Amino acid sequence: MTGRLQGKVAFITGGGSGIGAATARRFAQEGATVVVCGRRRDPLDAVVDHIAATGGKAEAVIADVSDEAGFTAALEAAAQRHGRLDVLVNNAMAYTWGSIEDMSTTDWHANFATSVDGTFWGTRTAMRLMKGKGGAIVNVSSICGSLGTPWMAGYSAAKAAIDNFSRAAAAEGAAQGVRVNVVIPAVVETPATAGMLADENSRRTTEKLIPMGRVGQPEELANAILFLASDEASYITGASLPVDGGRSSVLVTAL
Repeated sequence: MTGRLQGKVAFITGGGSGIGAATARRFAQEGATVVVCGRRRDPLDAVVDHIAATGGKAEAVIADVSDEAGFTAALEAAAQRHGRLDVLVNNAMAYTWGSIEDMSTTDWHANFATSVDGTFWGTRTAMRLMKGKGGAIVNVSSICGSLGTPWMAGYSAAKAAIDNFSRAAAAEGAAQGVRVNVVIPAVVETPATAGMLADENSRRTTEKLIPMGRVGQPEELANAILFLASDEASYITGASLPVDGGRSSVLVTAL
């Protein structure tokens, strides 16, 4: 441990796998007490057990981010148990897949319940808890919110909403010492992308679109989130940081 988050309390949604789990482990390495939040007990317990085995501090909290009452209560209770809340990472997401003309209103709304509503509820609650004390909120968006993505219109719209909501939250939170920033991944090797990346042709095609020639790893996103959450980013708020191997920097790449 090098202590970049020593003594701080961090709450991470979607903490049972992928980017959320990697961020929880990374935060714990840096001295944070980590609250990992998700809907399923087993993955959360696995993350907590790993952190404990490596000398860190963590606990699992079962909550559905799309349930306003349950999520906000879990966040408030965690802050009360630990006496403070210093960092919130809004990482949980959900998406539907399909063409716009075939998309039902229910499927459209499903993209917003976790990604947008959950991010709003979490940010609002954290800002109240951090008011006058300071803190850092890091929201996880997606390259789909920056660039048009066919068959993912709902998810793309939801992630775009997170980007601009975060800028507004940063402007409001600054006077209270609450920083709000965004990380924007492209394709990252997580359970959500496992099916696509398991097919070698799909993987090679995806990698050709990325200037660095490979997909990202959850730990690489975790390092960026750690930076924005730490005091090293004390003068950074309202920023959206692409962590995508250069994918958003190019119109096309050689195929």
